[in-house]
Amino acid sequence: MFRPLELFIGLRYTRAKRRNHFISFISLTSMLGIALGITALITVLSVMNGFQQELRGRILAMTAHTTISRWNGLIDDWPAVRDLAMHHPEVQGGAPFIRGEAMLNHASLVSGAIIQGILPQEEQQVSDIGGKMFQGSLDDLRPGEFGIVLGKALANVLGVVVGDKVTVITPQANMTPAGVLPRLKRFQVVGLFEAGMYEYDRGYALAHVADVGKLFQFPDGVVSGVRLKLRDLFQAPRLAQQITDQLPEGYLARDWTQDHASFFRAVQIEKTAMFVILTLIVAVAAFNIVSALVMVVTDKQADIAILRTLGATPLSIMGIFIVQGITIGLIGTLLGLIGGVSLATHVDVVVPFIEKLFGIKFLAPDVYLISDLPSQVQWGDVSTIGLVAFGLATLATLYPAWRAARTQPAEALRYE
Repeated sequence: MFRPLELFIGLRYTRAKRRNHFISFISLTSMLGIALGITALITVLSVMNGFQQELRGRILAMTAHTTISRWNGLIDDWPAVRDLAMHHPEVQGGAPFIRGEAMLNHASLVSGAIIQGILPQEEQQVSDIGGKMFQGSLDDLRPGEFGIVLGKALANVLGVVVGDKVTVITPQANMTPAGVLPRLKRFQVVGLFEAGMYEYDRGYALAHVADVGKLFQFPDGVVSGVRLKLRDLFQAPRLAQQITDQLPEGYLARDWTQDHASFFRAVQIEKTAMFVILTLIVAVAAFNIVSALVMVVTDKQADIAILRTLGATPLSIMGIFIVQGITIGLIGTLLGLIGGVSLATHVDVVVPFIEKLFGIKFLAPDVYLISDLPSQVQWGDVSTIGLVAFGLATLATLYPAWRAARTQPAEALRYE
């Protein structure tokens, strides 16, 4: 459609200084509006991608990709169940666990928590909690010694440090001659972990599976379930169903997407909503090109008429103004892509600088799951944004170009 003549004249109109400076101003603001809209869109989506990745990583540091449980809640032969699951080629490791709710008491301070019993050597196969320890080690959890590892925030609430003792009170009760008394046991704090997620740091405690079994009155060798680690966590829903099919009747494999579906669904919905909202900003800027080109067409009526009398076809006239509008949209899109990628890749520098400059904290750790602003640029998103923005800018040129093509030379030159 575009021949050298249309390209030459269209590009010349774009570069030329116009008699009406307001038209130049509208063209410039359209270009900058597209660039700013794309920059904001890439930055926001990259931050939301970073949130999704960071949230997934922190959740899976404490939870397994897949969990095997039984309908009655207890597994009495977990080694056999784990070995059966390990026969699947996509399963990398497995470890037993016991989980229950309890109250932790130190001095006059009390807090609720989830007590999870683990086998320290086996736990390293299914989670990264060992790498989150900043005091002590999981190896300090030995059967019969009743050691406990607390989340950092939970330890702060209770006012304990490594070496202190806490009293664990369970919902189960003991029948004694004095009446019904709650079950309680003294544990010694042997380590502290920081998972980076307030929910876990504030409400989780780890102990040896044998000690937790005694605390909750589980028979020897009985556990709540078996946790598995998969080679590809994104295939967890499909693999969990396959593992369930190869387990005996009464067993169920549940994957991490079911346990935390609400978190990731919310992030995905917010990401989609932000894409639509910010795309509308780009659309407003793109359709400013309509105003600019309509005024250019009006300003160039005489030029259009002369070109028509020299033999230019309506299609050629239309091509001239499409070239001009596409040039504005292309420059704005390229500036926005460069600015968006640059800002998104330096969010970890820009945000701390702003927080330090104004003495504020955007994400309080006791309110939000993640207190930093992570960013992950996905080139698929960048390509989509660039194509959508350029498509809107191209669409915005069609009406002014069509109007220019309908110009009648005699009418345009009547008053010249």
